[in-house]
Amino acid sequence: MPDPSADSSSAQGMPGSISAAALPPPAQLWPSLVAIYRAQLSRARVARIPLLFVATFQSVGIMILMRGVVDGGSEAQSVVAGSSVLVVAFVALNLLAQHFGQLRATRGLDYYATLPVPPAAVVLGVAGAYASFTVPGTILTAAFGCVLFGLPLTNLWILLVVIPMAGAALSGLGAAFGLLASRPETATLLGQLGMSAALLAGVLPPDRMPEIVRLVRNLLPSTYGVEAYARTFTGHPDWALVAANLAVCAGVGVFLLTVSTWAYRRASIR
Repeated sequence: MPDPSADSSSAQGMPGSISAAALPPPAQLWPSLVAIYRAQLSRARVARIPLLFVATFQSVGIMILMRGVVDGGSEAQSVVAGSSVLVVAFVALNLLAQHFGQLRATRGLDYYATLPVPPAAVVLGVAGAYASFTVPGTILTAAFGCVLFGLPLTNLWILLVVIPMAGAALSGLGAAFGLLASRPETATLLGQLGMSAALLAGVLPPDRMPEIVRLVRNLLPSTYGVEAYARTFTGHPDWALVAANLAVCAGVGVFLLTVSTWAYRRASIR
């Protein structure tokens, strides 16, 4: 007589049997984020040089124009810091809004929806790839501005902290613009308006602005990255205030990236 236990054990070992152990583990956030980041970085590698040239040339040109108006002191610090962060705004805010707007219009989000990755990994991976393009241009702009206005280069290293903090906030805002806009033209318009606001409120010295413009300036996430970098030009920087500005920038970045992740979920199911 055949042994029922043998049949049971052989059935469990059949290739067609389904068991909990055979199911793949759920995708983790960090490995998924790294994979999407690398894919986006390699895909956009061809456009890296034009992006860097346009963003850097724009900020350098603004500083050269402002050199005839601003002599030095705190105003020069604001101009150099604002122009440096403007490179981040051009790519992370303006171009990312256009990118996600085009993806939504052409149903390119359907490709990401089929990937077994968390939605946060898609937003963070794409945003991180775009923000990475700004590192050489931002450092080059800051170094040129320091030489142009006679500012010290000692604390140029702070940009390695300012760039990811400001980049996260501006990338989150740009991604939200692109994912929430009903048309790609609207996403492009919002990205251009956001970059213009970062230009006017970030590069121009705040002491010369009307009160209403100062209020708008305080609402921009890039302002706190500008303030953090501008306060490092003095002989004895207030590092506690620099850290506080960076903390605000990081907090706003987390909030905006959370909003953009929600916007991605909303756009991908439509």
